[in-house]
Amino acid sequence: MKRPVRLGFNSVVMVVLFGTILGIVNFLAVRHNVRWDFSETKKFTLAPQTARSLRELPREVKATVFTSDQGPARMAYRDLFETYKAFTPKLTVEFVDPEKKPGLARRYGITRIDTAVLESGKQETRITSATEQELTNAILRVTKDDKKMVYFLTGHGEHALDDATEGGYSFFKEALERQGYTVRTLSLYDTKTVPANASVLVIGGPQQPMPAAEQSLIADYVNNGGRVLVMWDPASRADLEPLLANWGLKSDNRAVMDEQRIIGGDLTMPVVNNYGPHEITKNFRGIFTVFPFARPVSFQDAKAAEWQYEVLAKSSARSWASPIENGQIKDFDPNKGTAGPVALASVVTRKVSKRDDGGDADNRRKPAVVFIGDSDLAGNAFLNLAPGNSDFMLHAVAWLAEEKGLVTIAPKDTAFGTFLLTASQSNALFSLQVLVLPSFLLAVGFVVWQRRRRL
Repeated sequence: MKRPVRLGFNSVVMVVLFGTILGIVNFLAVRHNVRWDFSETKKFTLAPQTARSLRELPREVKATVFTSDQGPARMAYRDLFETYKAFTPKLTVEFVDPEKKPGLARRYGITRIDTAVLESGKQETRITSATEQELTNAILRVTKDDKKMVYFLTGHGEHALDDATEGGYSFFKEALERQGYTVRTLSLYDTKTVPANASVLVIGGPQQPMPAAEQSLIADYVNNGGRVLVMWDPASRADLEPLLANWGLKSDNRAVMDEQRIIGGDLTMPVVNNYGPHEITKNFRGIFTVFPFARPVSFQDAKAAEWQYEVLAKSSARSWASPIENGQIKDFDPNKGTAGPVALASVVTRKVSKRDDGGDADNRRKPAVVFIGDSDLAGNAFLNLAPGNSDFMLHAVAWLAEEKGLVTIAPKDTAFGTFLLTASQSNALFSLQVLVLPSFLLAVGFVVWQRRRRL
């Protein structure tokens, strides 16, 4: 066999062998997917409970991410979903730019960019931040067929769920249903009890007095492990002081005035960006919430041994609370008013002891109440006015319903530190990159050249 033919045959054999090896490697890579995370903050490493949940997914999950093609959120969502897809073949993802496909965005009811909609079976929910805890809980939520029940109290002039006007709660109801909840109204005058399947009871801005018997039913529901969201406006005649006193909460008929307000708004419309460290508001950095007309909320120190009190939102330092007399807000009086910041929303959680529940304190559902001194922020006119309004309300309901408690994952530190080397490490790195590797490649090339000369 002549030398050129032999060289050509060898080249063909090498190409075939290389292609065969590459095919085998690809086949093994598909069958046995292995990933290594060399990032400093372990950005692409999932928590064990997330990995276990993904491997045990009962059915397919489809995610549609509405984000700009060039936006930074797209990359964050892409990296997060790629990490998840490495653990399960049951997750599919589609990225949609709402500016290019506005019809699809309208069909899904997208009012905020960088929103991911997750669907599985008949269940649907959505998230607005690319975090592991948000996404994992959303996946677990849509793969469960049982829905949490949220009841809205009626009979005292509350905001109506079927009211599509500016003062109605129809947008709030739709947002909760998109999150996977079943939403119903409740009249304690008719039922004489809070249903046993109630995950959350919402008291949305009552304007008329609430009978003592109904307040007693609500108090009993909370004492038995119930969760309640109370929204009470200034100048309301609902008289909720006795009900709130059961949990150490208190408020009086004053209005919070704030010089930090929306453009064109008056002093009674505080714009809030000061939040507490509670789980409901822990991811609210840089998010603004508008409280259209709010009363201050506070706590009775005498109840501190029984209830844990935490502030969720405060007005700015340029705010104050002034009394309301005969429907008119009086000028600030140091003797009657309160200088800011003023608490506008808070949460109390029952301090359950082993003595109370026979030693099973960790498994017992703790009674909790979220109290917001304003109900209009959840109304149709304001729910989507600022991103913080819808986030605040949905997070409050989710925490009360223990939806956020499905998986608790510590957030990863996204800051990257400086790569520091000692003198010996620097010399070793220099020798490896500048001397050893080039010399090795030169020697290999020389040996190959010598062998080819002998052929």
